[in-house]
Amino acid sequence: MKVLVINCGSSSLKYQLIDSETEVALAVGLCERIGIDGRLNHTPNGGEKVVIEQAMPDHEVAIRMVLDALTNENYGVIKNLDEIDAIGHRLVHGGEKFTKSVIIDDEVIAGVEECSPLAPLHNPANLIGVRACQAIMPGVPNIGVFDTAFHQTMEPVAYMYGLPYEYYEKYKVRRYGFHGTSHSFVSKRAIQMSAVKNGKVVDTSMGMTPMEGLVMGTRCGDMDPTIVEYLAHSLNKSLEEVMVILNKKSGVLGISGVSSDFRDLDKASNEGNERAKLAVEVFSYRTAKYIGSYIAAMNGVDAIVFTAGLGENNIVVREQVLNHFGYMGITLDKEANQIRG
Repeated sequence: MKVLVINCGSSSLKYQLIDSETEVALAVGLCERIGIDGRLNHTPNGGEKVVIEQAMPDHEVAIRMVLDALTNENYGVIKNLDEIDAIGHRLVHGGEKFTKSVIIDDEVIAGVEECSPLAPLHNPANLIGVRACQAIMPGVPNIGVFDTAFHQTMEPVAYMYGLPYEYYEKYKVRRYGFHGTSHSFVSKRAIQMSAVKNGKVVDTSMGMTPMEGLVMGTRCGDMDPTIVEYLAHSLNKSLEEVMVILNKKSGVLGISGVSSDFRDLDKASNEGNERAKLAVEVFSYRTAKYIGSYIAAMNGVDAIVFTAGLGENNIVVREQVLNHFGYMGITLDKEANQIRG
């Protein structure tokens, strides 16, 4: 069985074609700059990366280019689209309604749309990819995998906010957690993670929306909520305008003034940029604080796992974070830490 996996962002689309029986990725790729100019990076298993510069005015065009690449006689990996048995979509916010993966139908789409105000940067883009696939390959089942689903094992003591209880009852204001697809995979490999105990989530940093938690690339993370009102008055901006700042112009980008990409921050730090150095230190410090709180919540920890770009490549952040846990007897193997993924 061959499954096309799609992670659709506002201006990008990541994909893999996976043989589910062998768990081999037959091809991986990325469509970027959708709606701007367009670039497709396509790498067949065992082959060289192919870069196609072509206009991508929307996601449907991008998906058509992906399918053309997968079936191309020179660098494709399947003969025709009939070989694709299912399409899996990463969907960010499923609220309390979706606690597991589902076959996407009109009811599911309506449910995801209801959650869009909680993830305005993600859910609408995710649905663009779903609708494009439905239009191009009618009859092929689309499966939704929710970032929030894995965290639904949290107890009320972990997910409730200190707000009037009726806001939870009426509007479902609570911590949901995100990146669950990653946490699920990693925890099964490492046994403990995120805070995960016996395969179930105990707590997580992201809240009702992806904005809560760590200082991120462009998002502010945890902060005093009165800052929103203060900035609105000080900057003479509307609530919506302030939220754009907190979502898209804050985080390590806002602190550094350089970039939201840690590779750029590392380069700038090494060149003596103090704000870039501060941004990395703030991120590491906040990460260590969260790990420490989870160790308390789980009454101990067996493994601390770093994943994604930081886990694979960021030597500095791993060292800065782990240096906070000497009291637990954790020591850093500096030679091993120098290895990049």
